[in-house]
Amino acid sequence: MKKHHSNEFKAKVALEAISGHNTIQELSKKYNIHTNMIGLWKKQLIDDAHELFDKKGNDKEEKYQKKEDVYLREIGQLQIEKEFLKKKYKQLYGKEPEL
Repeated sequence: MKKHHSNEFKAKVALEAISGHNTIQELSKKYNIHTNMIGLWKKQLIDDAHELFDKKGNDKEEKYQKKEDVYLREIGQLQIEKEFLKKKYKQLYGKEPEL
């Protein structure tokens, strides 16, 4: 059965591993976690540490920009469909639809 650890716990263990006060084997015994897992968390922390200093506002702006793009595409698609249906209605019934 797999153990699920919180992100806070993983960060704590990884920081202790990076600090070098204890060896990975000592941390493994202390927290009852396999050494490979501690090594993985340590590597992830080192590899992704640069993301901590990215501007968080840009992430939100990008997220909202993507949503806005999706909505604008959908609106455009609906307008095209509406015009197509109006044209077909006029062809079938000989008059403009009453909206």
